Amino acid sequence: SFGDNYELPNRTAYSETCAAIGSVYWNHRLYLLTGDVKYYDILERTLYNALIAGISLDGTKFFYPNPLESDEKYTFNMGSCTRQGWFDCSCCPTNLIRFIPSIPGLIYATFADTLFVNLYASNKANISIKKANVEIVQETGYPWTGNVKIIVNPLKSSDFTIKLRIPYWARNQAVPGDLYHYAVNYPVDISIKVNGENVKYRQGDTYISITRKWQKGDRIELSLPMQVKRVLSNPLVKDNLNKVAIEYGPLVYCAEEADNQLAVDNIVLTTGEVLQPLFRNDLLDGIMVINGKVSVADKKAAKTVQADQSPLTLIPYYSWSNRGVGKMKVWLPAE
Repeated sequence: SFGDNYELPNRTAYSETCAAIGSVYWNHRLYLLTGDVKYYDILERTLYNALIAGISLDGTKFFYPNPLESDEKYTFNMGSCTRQGWFDCSCCPTNLIRFIPSIPGLIYATFADTLFVNLYASNKANISIKKANVEIVQETGYPWTGNVKIIVNPLKSSDFTIKLRIPYWARNQAVPGDLYHYAVNYPVDISIKVNGENVKYRQGDTYISITRKWQKGDRIELSLPMQVKRVLSNPLVKDNLNKVAIEYGPLVYCAEEADNQLAVDNIVLTTGEVLQPLFRNDLLDGIMVINGKVSVADKKAAKTVQADQSPLTLIPYYSWSNRGVGKMKVWLPAE
């Protein structure tokens, strides 16, 4: 949906599912053309948030637009406050069904004698590098954990380079450009080993390069710092003034009515709260939730009540609206 620069309303945001898919395809092509990692930073952020939010966990219902806030009254999704099974113009469902099988093609790239590992997901791939056949096996709990193990199995010993992408969020960059930024500089503690030995790298590098003669069974271990981070908007985004959003790894989080005793409209997320991740197998097909205690807004008195704190649970944005209609917010008042 088109508007003025920085006009990004949360409740009426269009954020079309098809546009998210188009963004992934477009940024993938720009990356293949230029090799600039910023395009993969956008691709990953879009993939884990704006794109997969368009489909329900059971794969049968869809969002056409994807707002960042719901008051459970405004029927943003073609007459509904939640996902629908079909639309008269059914581009989003069919586009999603086309896109999901294409995800394996986004994980790796090659150029000359270099293999680029751009996304982290458990998989097995057979790749040709310098006309040599190489099997790559990834084992990871990403995006719930930042630990990635990669087994390299060349058909025969071979010299080549493997470049591991360091995601934007692990480099303290909320997104390329000036639209969003983290509230503080979070500790960057990246660890990488080959066969148990540490590999040196420069902080801020977008890729960590490893050049060696690879043998069957060589093992790479990458550890990325998974932290709960507070995100702020460019002040030109008027709807987000004095508001904060929460991220964990590549995932954007939201407060949904189903998880919170305190009304979503009364949540105030000031700077003092301690927020902790906790994996819940029993919730929404298994997710990492963010728990904490937050201040309560007393709207009648037009103030924030610090003494009376209420439990807070945040869930990944993509998983909202799988338990019926309810209020939801990504951007929460910070005062």
